[in-house]
Amino acid sequence: MDAMHKHYFSDLGVMLGRSMRHIFRSLDTIITVTIMPIAFMLLFVYVFGGSIQTGTDNYVNYLLPGILLIAIASGISYTAYRLFMDMQSGIFERFHSLPIARSTVLWGHVLTSLVSIAISVVAIILVALMMGFRSPAGVWSWLAVAGILALFTLALTWIAAIAGLSAKSVDGAGAFSYPLILLPFISSAFVLTKSMPSGVRAFAENQPVTSIVEAIRALLSNQPVGKELWVALAWCLGITLVAHFFAMRVYKKRV
Repeated sequence: MDAMHKHYFSDLGVMLGRSMRHIFRSLDTIITVTIMPIAFMLLFVYVFGGSIQTGTDNYVNYLLPGILLIAIASGISYTAYRLFMDMQSGIFERFHSLPIARSTVLWGHVLTSLVSIAISVVAIILVALMMGFRSPAGVWSWLAVAGILALFTLALTWIAAIAGLSAKSVDGAGAFSYPLILLPFISSAFVLTKSMPSGVRAFAENQPVTSIVEAIRALLSNQPVGKELWVALAWCLGITLVAHFFAMRVYKKRV
């Protein structure tokens, strides 16, 4: 079995190292993923923040969870792009002619997405701290936030894998990310959902971003999380499982 390949983890390390070298040779991908959310954060805090009523005196605290999700949604477009380019170059076929575990080729891209997006997330949090973000959360709360963000990244990365493996063009590989980037804007990430028209509010309150944002916000403010944490985890795990299933089907079909 592929997963029982005796060199599975060493093969995975090689594939991860290969993808990460591409990232560090072209840091503009990480910079681009980081700059856009920071620009949104600056815009909403210093331009719109004074007119947005969220029941908090520190709008950057309210805003940060949604900004982090935008960074993740933006970052996975590069995962799709890298997969598409590997498909076009025929590198998958060359790797599969070698005695390596086949799934490690795809998992290398997935883990690269997690690492590169984590770098962007840390950079954004550092900028938020300079803008006045403060959190009374303890170590366990921060670890829980990191876990939720990692699960969300993993879920969207498998969606990116489907797009990257099945796209017919470079533009098609990245286009899927645009609706995902817009989702936080139709949630509680920037404003309270009660201020929205009824139809928009119904969608906002029942889509995954709102529950994820609310769970992260509660953890960072050291408040009781309630059911939002379990709803957020259910969304992340559900999307991951479904997207992983279809990504592996496309992978086996195309390669």
